[in-house]
Amino acid sequence: MTQERDDGPSPWPALWALVIGFFMILVDATIVTVATPALLVAFDADVNSVLWVTSAYLLAYVVPLLVSGRLGDRFGPKHVYLTGLAVFTLASLWCGLTSSVGELVGARVVQGLGAALMTPQTMAVITRTFPASRRGRAMSLWGAVAGVATLCGPILGGVLVGGLGWEWIFFVNVPFGVLAFVAVWWLVPSLPTSRRRFDLLGVVLSAAGMFLLVFGIQEGQKYDWGPIVGPVPVWALVVAGAVLLAVFVWWQGRTRAEPLVALRLFRDRNFSLANVAICTVGFAVTAQGFPLMIYAQSVRGFTPTEAALLLAPLAILSGGLAPWTGRLTDRVHPRLIGGFGMATFVIGLLWLAAVMGPETPVWQLLLPIALLGVSNSCVWAPISTSATRNLPMEQAGSGSGVYNTTRQVGAVLGSAGIAALMEWRITALVPGVAAGAGSPEAAVAVGPLADEVRDPFAQAMAQAVLLPAGVLVIGFVAVACFATPRHLLARRAAGGAPQSDTPQSGTPQPGEPLTR
Repeated sequence: MTQERDDGPSPWPALWALVIGFFMILVDATIVTVATPALLVAFDADVNSVLWVTSAYLLAYVVPLLVSGRLGDRFGPKHVYLTGLAVFTLASLWCGLTSSVGELVGARVVQGLGAALMTPQTMAVITRTFPASRRGRAMSLWGAVAGVATLCGPILGGVLVGGLGWEWIFFVNVPFGVLAFVAVWWLVPSLPTSRRRFDLLGVVLSAAGMFLLVFGIQEGQKYDWGPIVGPVPVWALVVAGAVLLAVFVWWQGRTRAEPLVALRLFRDRNFSLANVAICTVGFAVTAQGFPLMIYAQSVRGFTPTEAALLLAPLAILSGGLAPWTGRLTDRVHPRLIGGFGMATFVIGLLWLAAVMGPETPVWQLLLPIALLGVSNSCVWAPISTSATRNLPMEQAGSGSGVYNTTRQVGAVLGSAGIAALMEWRITALVPGVAAGAGSPEAAVAVGPLADEVRDPFAQAMAQAVLLPAGVLVIGFVAVACFATPRHLLARRAAGGAPQSDTPQSGTPQPGEPLTR
């Protein structure tokens, strides 16, 4: 592997150390889905209670991301990451030792808070240690880990629940957490911090707004968008959250103190477009798994492990091709490889929807799933790199927090949107199915369906897959509008001559303003 920089040690060992923990926290966002039936039996709980095992984690994960990104700028990404990793690892042990579903939900909240401290720091370290002209390969690793981890959650969950029991989906984090802590302590450098005032009002507004928005979206389907607290409907929480976030944006532009989010970041065209694109990718990656897993278990009668293994080609190809797409991202316009990835993502989902029948041979399902693996390898690096290439170094944590918040909000929207669409299509096509089976977890808990409803149920799941495909079209348009990165413009101006590995003159340095 070529050294990334000539003026110091390679930043690659530090990045590899960071992505161990990053992989864990993203796996835990989806690993519980396959364990839902086991949790229902273990705790003798209802579906709505078990739903909160996942919802509480996602809520605690998403809400603090803007703040945790800024904490990395203030106290250093290494120290904030290690704090979050310690919290996450100890909470994982607590999760496996719980004796009630309420205690498990509480442990998952703490686990989500630890994950929120960790996530923005990985991208911030990449931005601050890799030169812009070599950042594509680093972001391809980050993106591959993000994509593969999200997809591996159901696979690992199925294997662990089937072989060792539900507790081990949490216990497995403990040895990896200890390993990651030692590796980060040893390999990740302590980077300079920005000693500035912290925007406390911005923290309150952003946290309250994100909580109400995400909580309302997560719970809307469960309460049929009706009353949730007395006469207050769920949709009112969503509106209140949106209003608070609008006030937060207004405040960020008015405050004379150090803002939580520097709005000038959005003057950079690629940063703004990348946030739109990653929101659609987060939506699609989360949404695509629910109808496929329910189809596999309820229509085809697969075990949780067998159903999860359908995603193996996606995970293998996504991770295997990531290094190649990362190198390519540094050499060609990001709209080319990113546009190809978004387009094939849409095609793969449409293809999958077309073949999801009750008797479809497995190999016919694996072909579009494999194409989704190719497309996933082509979307993460170009989008992530385009978002961070022009970030001022002192704003790396803040920008990373915004980007990861956007990605996770997309995931929450994907989960809520796909659940609503599945329930609608099941009600329309399979009126005999028990009420509430449109919920992803409820449908899994129902088990294999009677022969007379397998075909319409398969149609309902196939039609649900069309939703993430449609949302990705928006992301494709955003990627197609990416501006040419400065390092490529500099390379063209130099007649295509190879660039050194030191930061380029066109790369914003600490304190340098962004331009359009």
